[in-house]
Amino acid sequence: MTVDVQPGLLAIDGAAPVRTEPWPTYDKGDVFIGDDDLDDALGAIRDRLYFRYDHRPYAETRTGLFERDLCAYFGVPHALSCSSGTAAIALALLALDLPPGSLVACPAFTFAATPSAILLAGHRPVLVECDDDLHMDVADLRRRLTPAVRAIVVVHMRGFASDMDAICALAREHGVPVVEDAVPALGARLNGRLLGTFGDAGAFSTQSDKSLNTGEGGFLLARDPAVHARAVVYSGAYEGRMARHFDGPPPPVDDLALPIFSLRMDEVRAALARPMLRRLPDRLAAHRRNHDDVAARLADVPGLALRRPVAEGAYLGEALVFRLPGAGARCTAWTAAALRAEGIDARALGDPGDTNVRAFWNWRFLFPDAARARAEHPATAARLDEAIDIPLSANLTQRDRDHVVEAVRKVVGSGAGRS
Repeated sequence: MTVDVQPGLLAIDGAAPVRTEPWPTYDKGDVFIGDDDLDDALGAIRDRLYFRYDHRPYAETRTGLFERDLCAYFGVPHALSCSSGTAAIALALLALDLPPGSLVACPAFTFAATPSAILLAGHRPVLVECDDDLHMDVADLRRRLTPAVRAIVVVHMRGFASDMDAICALAREHGVPVVEDAVPALGARLNGRLLGTFGDAGAFSTQSDKSLNTGEGGFLLARDPAVHARAVVYSGAYEGRMARHFDGPPPPVDDLALPIFSLRMDEVRAALARPMLRRLPDRLAAHRRNHDDVAARLADVPGLALRRPVAEGAYLGEALVFRLPGAGARCTAWTAAALRAEGIDARALGDPGDTNVRAFWNWRFLFPDAARARAEHPATAARLDEAIDIPLSANLTQRDRDHVVEAVRKVVGSGAGRS
């Protein structure tokens, strides 16, 4: 598609926009949920048994069934459903039994929940720079892995896999565990292997904009039975209930020696998740179709650098992320505003007028001084200043995809806003 843009023909300048209907996103009610997906949840409500620990055996509860389904889908021995993706990351770090107050490395480009979970577990985040494609920079990770850093939290941000082979090799070299924050990448694969299964633990979310939508919720994957047992206790399994999560004798974990934080998933959310897990391949295929179609038609736009995966196909496809190399934050913010005027939801990640919590300098709980934070992590700050993010619903139609392509070509191709 070629768009010939003359001066004054952008919607931000008063011209007609590419589209007038709202861009489909979860917060506007655009969800990948069918009527049949509600049957199990309605059954759970009618059963009036909402707490995961009641008189039924583990395998007969909806949370137990969901966890067994997760183990089968991911090919792991242990899964624990919990209250959120943030809770899942924190539970993983707690269950790894790190010394209190440990330094934990995580990428500077992530959602604020990642460092928040590290703090929740009683540890301190160490931010690692990202590369040109917004992946964790493995060379910078190596520089920051001092003996005081006791774990790595990797984030597959906006559905794009990090370089897990290199990161896990570096972690083994330093003898530290890896937790995968796969919250934004549920169902994505790297070289055929599901994200969340590379590290010592994998954390996921089932919040409303994720691949499984239960409003709130999450789950944790683990291979080590003792890690799983400790996570179960921390999540809120008391008075011997941890043993229900094991077919045979549980590991020798003293459940009275650990605090319980009530981070469990309830039966209704588990019942919502199970049918959506069965339909997950359909959603993943839709995301990939939408992303690949749009990205292919924007690949030749001058001045636009599409985010590249670390390996072929190693992304979810639920977001279109691109950079305007060399553009400053205000130019990128203008471009995003111009796209919104055309009817496409777009966000400049480094917009100085936006309190976007994906921009690390906005984490005032870590960085009271935003300018100093940016100076300490200049590579990530520069890349975020150039980056624009457009959400791609699984429900996009061909017409919706045409609108994205037309709007991006129209705005970026105009060259406006770059002075």
